[in-house]
Amino acid sequence: MAHTSKNKWVDYTIFGLSVFLIFCLVFEKYIELPVLVAWVGRWHPLILHFPIVLLLIAIFLGLTGKNIPRSLLVVATLTALITAISGFFLGKESTNKGDLLFWHQWLGGGVALLAAVWYWVHGMQKGKDIAAKILQVILACLIVFTGHYGGMVTHGEDFLALPAKREDEKIPDNPLIYEHIVGRILKNNCVSCHNPNKQKGQLLMTSLADLMKGGEVGYTIVPGDPEASELIRRIHLPADEEEHMPPDGKKPLEAYEIEILERWIALGASDTLRLDHLKNNEPLVALVEKLMEPDPKNQWIDLPKVADSTILNLSSDYLTINRVANDSDALSVTAFLPPEYDPKYIMDLQRVAQNIVELDLSGLPIGEKEMAVVSQCVNLEWLELDRTLISDAEIDNLKNLAKLRLLKAYRTNIGDKGITVLKEMPKLERLYLWETNATPQILTDIRSKRPNLLIDNGIADSLKTFFVKKDSVILN
Repeated sequence: MAHTSKNKWVDYTIFGLSVFLIFCLVFEKYIELPVLVAWVGRWHPLILHFPIVLLLIAIFLGLTGKNIPRSLLVVATLTALITAISGFFLGKESTNKGDLLFWHQWLGGGVALLAAVWYWVHGMQKGKDIAAKILQVILACLIVFTGHYGGMVTHGEDFLALPAKREDEKIPDNPLIYEHIVGRILKNNCVSCHNPNKQKGQLLMTSLADLMKGGEVGYTIVPGDPEASELIRRIHLPADEEEHMPPDGKKPLEAYEIEILERWIALGASDTLRLDHLKNNEPLVALVEKLMEPDPKNQWIDLPKVADSTILNLSSDYLTINRVANDSDALSVTAFLPPEYDPKYIMDLQRVAQNIVELDLSGLPIGEKEMAVVSQCVNLEWLELDRTLISDAEIDNLKNLAKLRLLKAYRTNIGDKGITVLKEMPKLERLYLWETNATPQILTDIRSKRPNLLIDNGIADSLKTFFVKKDSVILN
């Protein structure tokens, strides 16, 4: 104790802070904080790293038999107590504490009080015996668990969940707008601060009932009226405004996410609304369908690697090859008609056939050889063959293109046999076929069997007659 008597002010400060911390934890429900004192709690996230680092350094020195500087233990203990007290002040902002915040608060208090015990034990020259080492191990464990619970309070309970769980997040084909779309936006951007464990502004955002209940300020959402909804008002505030949501330091919502929230509220903020309940011209349909599209980078992640030098060697004045994205191996290829056509520059694309996802051969005199190369582009999604000499025989090469979504084949010699091949392509969404040999009957048949396939076969005959008459009037 002779050592501590030289620094009595430190002893008294640590003792006083320890007593005050115990008082706060035990009599929490009876304590009302003045505004200025509550503001001190806002410093908790800023200072909490200091005692963690200092205590872990001291524990390492103690467990390895090294001498622990007294000054290190003094600063570590004082900052641990101050951090725990400021954390208590911050926790008072949440009127309803969940289990995570409860355990984080008590574990944090335990770390600070155990650090104070260690300070006194060390002062009695017993810092190197077995009891002190056990105390240090327990303190290290408490620090780990306190940090773990603090991370979940701040970032959500699934903060340390394994990445494999993200497979469950796939949006179904006919999603419930609230459960699968709106709920996901709120979970990713808002729930970390508005959950049972961290209820900022007395607002919960974990269910529609909680949203309807609102918080301490205004109605969070007003069904049918986005402008009167506090959620939308705060999202649209300037980023430097104190009430702007999400708060400074958090990733702001994307423009499409805000539009989804606004349209969902405008349509009544229902939890039973499904995508197929909406009319095709409803803006929310396009927003949700865009959200449902898979990330192209994920689609192309398994493509073979292709070097920049290979792209450069294959490119020419009449063949443009670009990466679809800077860090992607998916390629977009556009061919132009040279003064003297040689199929070789198309045939050379076999080297990167599996990497081509977009291919434009429109206007070229291509034949069987070039179409054989196209058939090797098994990852092709977009193909333009318009104004070429292809016929049903060449179209048969497209059977392997299971990922093809768009085909432009207007002003070609494709007939009913070729259309039959196209009808069986599972991913095909858009087909451009005007001025071909396809009969109206085959087009009617494919429309009946593939109602979601958009087929553009040119201007309707009635409109053609109108334009012919109009041109005649103008010429006369």
